[in-house]
Amino acid sequence: MRLRGRKGIREDIERQKELVVLNARDYKGKWAELFGNDKPIYAELGMGKGRFISQMSRLYPDINFIGVDMYDELIRKASEKAKMAHGLDTGVDAEDEETAANELIQIPNLRLMLFNIEQIEEAFAEGELERIFLNFSDPWPKKKHSRRRLTHPGFLAKYQQILNDKGEIHLKTDSQSLFEFSLNSFADTGLRMRNISLNLHAEGIHPDHVMTEYETKFAGQGMNIHRCEVLVGEQALAAHLENLRKEQA
Repeated sequence: MRLRGRKGIREDIERQKELVVLNARDYKGKWAELFGNDKPIYAELGMGKGRFISQMSRLYPDINFIGVDMYDELIRKASEKAKMAHGLDTGVDAEDEETAANELIQIPNLRLMLFNIEQIEEAFAEGELERIFLNFSDPWPKKKHSRRRLTHPGFLAKYQQILNDKGEIHLKTDSQSLFEFSLNSFADTGLRMRNISLNLHAEGIHPDHVMTEYETKFAGQGMNIHRCEVLVGEQALAAHLENLRKEQA
């Protein structure tokens, strides 16, 4: 992906210290300390322009959210989406650090992290996350690039390391080939799946469903959105099996 943004993007995001994390490795094992609480931490890997993670942080204040992407321009765009989602003034003079910091402190449960997902285990300690969102990840359609897919067993091993006992992976994609690859990858890794959907919005979009930018575009074009939830942690799996038992009783 090539992104061309305006000049001064890095300086802009560097000023947003209350929201943007540029030195993620320094917080490995210390994210709860950064948020100032022990609430669950959910991360979106490859957040794009940040609409999803911003809306989620507004709707669920009792959960800490981290949006991860490797491009300066997307971090900047996501910071604007975050301020809009939380009703903050996006016209604040970026050079007024004190004013900007005072505004952004009003989003205590959201951080935007500039980082390459290929080294995600270097940013989070074992069991530090409770949920990972993979929303419309690059499908890398060529077979020779399969290892770059974010649901490749190599990545799943990293996720299993950094997710806790309640850990889950929630996947959404418009790519049928990536979805099929992912289902096989989850199964080959021995992970249980639930709520598998080949056309998530077949009966209309649920009013409580948080859409990404891509999802809004693709659903508007009538394209099928594929989704599933993957149970990684032992407690997550146990709770699921218990719910199945109750339903069958």
